[in-house]
Amino acid sequence: MSNALHSATLVAQATTSPAVPAAAAAAPAAAAAAPAAQQAASTVGAAAQQAAGAVQQSADALQGAAAALPSALPVAPAPAAVPDMGFMHFIAQSDFVGKSLFIILILMSLVTWYLILVKVASNVSMRKRSADFLNKFWNASSLEQVENEIVTHGARDPFSHLASHAMHAQAHHNKFGATKLEEAGSNTDFVTRTMRKVIDEETAKLENGLTVLASVGSTAPFVGLFGTVWGVYHALVGIGLSDGVTINRIAGPVGEALIMTGLGLAVAIPAVLAYNTFVRNNRVYLSRLDAFAHDLFAFLTTGQQVALSDGKVRALRRQNGHGAAAQRGSE
Repeated sequence: MSNALHSATLVAQATTSPAVPAAAAAAPAAAAAAPAAQQAASTVGAAAQQAAGAVQQSADALQGAAAALPSALPVAPAPAAVPDMGFMHFIAQSDFVGKSLFIILILMSLVTWYLILVKVASNVSMRKRSADFLNKFWNASSLEQVENEIVTHGARDPFSHLASHAMHAQAHHNKFGATKLEEAGSNTDFVTRTMRKVIDEETAKLENGLTVLASVGSTAPFVGLFGTVWGVYHALVGIGLSDGVTINRIAGPVGEALIMTGLGLAVAIPAVLAYNTFVRNNRVYLSRLDAFAHDLFAFLTTGQQVALSDGKVRALRRQNGHGAAAQRGSE
């Protein structure tokens, strides 16, 4: 047992004894390498600091360049202020002449629409009353019944007005004769003149207001055009006195001035359309009234309702009635 322990001790000593001199020999080499490593580390740190400083300088340079860039670029001119434009602005900036023309066009428009509404209502009512009277007239059994109808309800339309005056003229001439110059001639002459006078009066009533419509329709565009010319003139004067000339300064005032032309057309178009419509309706209505006058004249001169052509009725009137009626009776 003691021999075994002694052998193990010897083996351990033999194993460890060579490592001790090697470690002792490596210690001075490690000590010599430590300053070199420390110097390398300090060199790397200095390089890192220099790199960080360079990066900071680059960042500062970029910030300076970014700050100087807006001032280096050309500055675009600020857009010119758009002036106020519109119809009310044009009226507000107009002088006495421009406002006067505007007021004239407004008055023309008011008068036009007043006449249109009044004449439409009057024509509708007149045609309705005329249709009622004609229905009663042609369904009456005698002139006395027609006269009683007129006395009861009055002469409210051109047809009843014509019949009333014609029957009154015939009765008056038969009773009193030709006592005045206006009653000179035969009974048929007096009745003819009376009926023609009534037709002329009714024609004048129907045409009442049409002259105004025609005048408005023909003059309103020129009034608006004059307002446009006046506005353009003042706009060009203002542009000439201004410092700079741009499309906004030209287009705005000129466009506002053109409003007067549009306003003149807006006033004239309804007037012209209404005038043409009323003239045509009056022509148709008066032709019916004239045809009724022919029938009424033949009825008064013969004493009975007859059916005559327009040509025969005109011949009857030219021949003073009685002779033509007798001639037709002989036929």
